[in-house]
Amino acid sequence: MSVTEATTGGDDRRAQAFDALAAQFGDRFSRSEAVRLQHGHTVTLLANQPPEAVVFAESTQDVAFAVRVCADAGVPVIAFGTGTSLEGHVNAPRGGVSIDLSRMNRIVEINPDDLDCTVEPGVTRKALNAHLRDTGLFFPIDPGADASLGGMTATRASGTNAVRYGTMKDNVLALTVVLPSGEVIRTGSRARKSSTGYDLTRLFVGSEGTLGIITGITLKLFGIPEEIAAGVCPFESVDGACRAVIATIQSGIPVARIELLDAEQVAACNGYSKLTLAEVPTLFVEFHGTKAGVAEQADLFGAIAADNGGGAFVWATRAEDRSRLWQARHDVYWATQALKPGWRVTATDVCVPISRLADCVVATAADVADSGLIAPIVGHVGDGNFHLTLLADPADPEMLGRASALIGRLNLRAIEMGGTCSGEHGVGQGKLKYLEREHGPGALDVMRRIKHAIDPDGIMNPGKMPG
Repeated sequence: MSVTEATTGGDDRRAQAFDALAAQFGDRFSRSEAVRLQHGHTVTLLANQPPEAVVFAESTQDVAFAVRVCADAGVPVIAFGTGTSLEGHVNAPRGGVSIDLSRMNRIVEINPDDLDCTVEPGVTRKALNAHLRDTGLFFPIDPGADASLGGMTATRASGTNAVRYGTMKDNVLALTVVLPSGEVIRTGSRARKSSTGYDLTRLFVGSEGTLGIITGITLKLFGIPEEIAAGVCPFESVDGACRAVIATIQSGIPVARIELLDAEQVAACNGYSKLTLAEVPTLFVEFHGTKAGVAEQADLFGAIAADNGGGAFVWATRAEDRSRLWQARHDVYWATQALKPGWRVTATDVCVPISRLADCVVATAADVADSGLIAPIVGHVGDGNFHLTLLADPADPEMLGRASALIGRLNLRAIEMGGTCSGEHGVGQGKLKYLEREHGPGALDVMRRIKHAIDPDGIMNPGKMPG
């Protein structure tokens, strides 16, 4: 039965489920077209596939009730945080109910002595760090968008600090999860390690809402460094910048952030964020530690940069200057969009072993040039992760085809170099077709068996990884 038939009452069980949700949630249940479209995919070229209804949850009990109702009727369930994911994670290809978790935004507990906290999934990373400011602690994972921590956990997010602090998989200690039956479980504990049982926490971290809905997260926190130094370093070539990154990582310099922007991306940032950088391949870097440690790290990196065609550093010594620099880095999506108003942006990422970074970036830059597309390169290159931010005219099918082909070649290139088709954006709908090439049929079959064991009716975020 089609979604249209279901929506017009062709499926009595589905209609009864919607009636039960409306009775339970009142004005926190919506079937309006505008609200539904807001809860479909809106960020890239993937088509918006809205849910049939939206529930605004305010507690774990709300989520559990909604999931039980949907499970009884076989209605799909899609978790929604802030809608900033980039691979179609929140689309509803089989209709169903989007459970919006943005109102679950309470910071439940801060434990400064243990360097951890517990939050609800709708808390955003910026809100958490604002709350932590007076404690001397911070949470380091920072994808460009002000994403919700539930969404960041579900997609195994990382960001600019990952080279030093790791990704979400390294920083989530415990979870509260609503299973496809509506049962609520807790995984993990506040202890920093455990050797008991299967590691269910990391099973759900990165599962993209296909195994359950995360309603509580216990996270590691870190002390705010005594000294922070950030700056920019121009390079003669993208190859030289990448080789400076490789040497930095292989030398063991504990850089906190090291970001690559190609010349086209620097130009876009200059225009959008009102910077005045030389429009050449550039590394944004940041060092954390003691005054002496930061000075030593900066000197070592400066020598490596000079050996690889790097120019003079421009340091951002004041906190407000550092914030402006990193905000410009986080705004590359919008900076690229501003190059062609009315066109659509597709952001995609890959990750390769650090030794293959220069090979992959240089080959990709040549591929972009050959394609005739606008596709600046930017990346968290300290761990081999970089992004293309492609622009395409949505009214030009030929250009869209070239963009899709370029993304396909990038994904296969990374996999062939021993890497992955996504270092942090996740699978969703956009990367689904590359999973078997990356993992092999045997591993993909194990993923499907896990999915079927936990979600036998396939109601949790269907049509996504692993399906």
